[in-house]
Amino acid sequence: MPINRRHFLGAAAGAGLAAAQAQTSPNDKIQYALIGSGGQGFYDMRNALSLGAAQIVAACDVYDGRLKRIREVFGDQVFTTRDHREVLARKDVDAVIIATPDHWHSAISIDAMNAGKDVYCEKPMVQLLGDGPGVVEAARRTGRIFQVGSQRVSSIIYAKAKELLYAGAIGELNTVEAWVDRNSALGAWQYSIPPDASPSNIDWDRFLGRAPKRPFEPVRLFRWRNYQDYGTGVPGDLFVHLISGLHFAADAIGPERVYATGGLRFWKDGRDVPDVMIALYDYPARGRFPAFNVMYRVNLVDGASENAGLRFIGSEGIMSVENGVTLTKVPREVEPGYTVDTFPKALQDQYLKEYREKYPQRPKVDATQMSADEKFEPPKGYNDAIDHHRVFQAAVRSRKPVTEDALFGYRAAGPALLSNLSYFERKVCRWDPEAMKVL
Repeated sequence: MPINRRHFLGAAAGAGLAAAQAQTSPNDKIQYALIGSGGQGFYDMRNALSLGAAQIVAACDVYDGRLKRIREVFGDQVFTTRDHREVLARKDVDAVIIATPDHWHSAISIDAMNAGKDVYCEKPMVQLLGDGPGVVEAARRTGRIFQVGSQRVSSIIYAKAKELLYAGAIGELNTVEAWVDRNSALGAWQYSIPPDASPSNIDWDRFLGRAPKRPFEPVRLFRWRNYQDYGTGVPGDLFVHLISGLHFAADAIGPERVYATGGLRFWKDGRDVPDVMIALYDYPARGRFPAFNVMYRVNLVDGASENAGLRFIGSEGIMSVENGVTLTKVPREVEPGYTVDTFPKALQDQYLKEYREKYPQRPKVDATQMSADEKFEPPKGYNDAIDHHRVFQAAVRSRKPVTEDALFGYRAAGPALLSNLSYFERKVCRWDPEAMKVL
């Protein structure tokens, strides 16, 4: 299929129209509860409400200050509590957004689906590999809409990348480079700690949940991503976004082998997870795609600019996916080449004569002179996070399954969690992506 600029821009317009048509009447509002009212929870809730067809009726958090802020922002009519079970017991709640620390994701997701609520759960779907099957089973058994919050799966940018891969725009996929350089204090999870944080306004035991019991230490609550007890480190926070985008674009379900290395290089602040990690994944052949390899890199070391993306390398081109899609065509080499310098002169001449009869002379590809053939850019101000909530809300109304369901979420979380396992245990991990089991 020929790829041209009109094709790129036309896809953007079509995606925008489809997104607009997905909006439903503002008179038919989805009643939300927010469970986990920190920075990500607020961001998710605002994006959900920005579509105009939803409202927040309840919120939950273990820190009273956040519940006070919920009422300041969204109104005193919002019911607030420290206990998520009180939220789930409410009949006026249709759907919940779960933005708690990772170690609470699976338990609250299952509780919510059992209570008849649809679920938007922040990534990674689970903290531990053993948590995944329970969430998948609960979604299947209850029939509730369940979507994981990695927005690349609903992005028109990744939809374009998927279209180009399937069109054969870069030939046969063989390698993917994926990275996040998130070099700032906030990017490294140095979140602000409220000066009034105390055992009187924080339900410390509820925060700990299944994590090891320990004395009150507010840094662990407000910077929970820094600790293995509650979070999933670099892979669960950042690899999983890259994995989700890759799985969506390349119709992949996971690697067969994972190896990760890295270290704690800069943020020696008491955290017990690395701030630099590199992981290598082996993906098996599946569908129209042959086997390929992926290199994931995350760097939280302070000092450089923040950026992220994926670079798909194929036999006939390179596709870079960042804030848009850039396609660079590289003609496939058709000559095998020759090394005849050590042959006698007469034999060289004979060999080259026969060689040129088989492979006529043609301009040689100079990789240093490659230029971007095409570029797709989303509309100015485009926010794929809002589109992700649009997809969820459309599914809540239509009851049609979403792409990033519990199965997809587990298959994205699994390799990320294996990266941690590989790093901490210094070993290569094998994974069955079909059965979603460690081998």
